[in-house]
Amino acid sequence: VQLQASGGGSVQAGGSLRLSCAASGRTFTTDIMAWFRQAPGKEREFVANLYWSSDKYADSVKGRFTISRDHTGNMVYLQMNSLKPEDTAVYYCARDPTYNGPFHRNYNYWGQGTQVTVSS
Repeated sequence: VQLQASGGGSVQAGGSLRLSCAASGRTFTTDIMAWFRQAPGKEREFVANLYWSSDKYADSVKGRFTISRDHTGNMVYLQMNSLKPEDTAVYYCARDPTYNGPFHRNYNYWGQGTQVTVSS
């Protein structure tokens, strides 16, 4: 499975960005799809994941970010609204056939990351 993340950029606080992640290879509609982020000097942290129509979010992004997918399950999106400077990080998409939780080490497949920078 190969994942390709895109859509990062630089925005001012309060702005919006939409990240995309394209999957190819041996994928299944039952895969769990997730977004993580990693700021400089910090651990990679869970942002959101999606299993069928069931989504979960980190408390820090709840109400501002929305994870979604297309009908094939090969595209996953992260709509980020009301962005804050503390959202600045490299964002990674991840995918796993069985693990539906927040621990990044349990996801088997990863994209290359896309930089999101939010200025105040």
